Amino acid sequence: MQRALFDPQRGYYSRHIKTVGARGDFSTSATLSPALGKGVATWLKGESKLNPRVRHIIEIGAGDGSLMRRVRRSLGVWNRWRFQFHIVETSPVLHHQQQRLLGTKTHWHDDLETALAAANGKAFIYHNELLDAFPAVLVEWQNGQWQEVWLPEQLQPLSLDPAPFSALGHLSFQNGQRCEIHASVRSWLQNWLPHWKNGSMLTIDYGDLFPQLYHRRPKGTLRGYFMHQRLYWPELLANPGRQDITADINFTDYRSWMGEFGCEEASFQTMAHFLPSDGSQLTDLDGAGTAFKCLVHRKI
Repeated sequence: MQRALFDPQRGYYSRHIKTVGARGDFSTSATLSPALGKGVATWLKGESKLNPRVRHIIEIGAGDGSLMRRVRRSLGVWNRWRFQFHIVETSPVLHHQQQRLLGTKTHWHDDLETALAAANGKAFIYHNELLDAFPAVLVEWQNGQWQEVWLPEQLQPLSLDPAPFSALGHLSFQNGQRCEIHASVRSWLQNWLPHWKNGSMLTIDYGDLFPQLYHRRPKGTLRGYFMHQRLYWPELLANPGRQDITADINFTDYRSWMGEFGCEEASFQTMAHFLPSDGSQLTDLDGAGTAFKCLVHRKI
């Protein structure tokens, strides 16, 4: 999954990603409705009143730039003047799209540590549909134990420490149940959170708490998107580097890790509750309003 999405020469996000939206492989909540940009801007205004010393805004993985453009417009002239805007982007293709859309009043960075250094560690951070593209380890419950699914398809002994992952401590699944373990998300948080000194972070992604996440999902949540077609195992293996691959987020684990690394959780709600009232056209779409969760964490 890491190579298929992020390999510098052949990875989907590095070289082959098509336009995000109706003509591309997939749509994001940011490209479907302006409501999300308004919702993020409203959140930023509220956090700014609570913490007026923070003057930097960082978006991680900004897609084609649509969300940041709408956020800036919705903030109003005064707030646009007050803040400095940053994007963390690893995809050269998307970086180019963002620059064309947003112009010169945005600062780009290759990683979050560099962006936080530019902000002296004080920033409001948000990311939308970022974590679901982090590489996941696929595991399967067989004969009373968890095993890793390898390629070509075969089961191998578990190499992960089960302690930080709620699924690996669950011992009552039926044979064949598959789950995704986002060890990469935990490592990512562990690396950059010490550089964040002050501010708030909004996380928007699809997923659920454990074990509800896998209710009636015996094959797990891992899937691919190619020309707006949803592909499951083993079809999702057919186009490496030419399609998106994603897995739902286990928010039981994510919330636990954020607390472990010193962040205070301020709220956890569905997107339907987070968005302003005019966001109904997004929250009704394919159940997105409840499938997507919005979390706010603070460092003060």
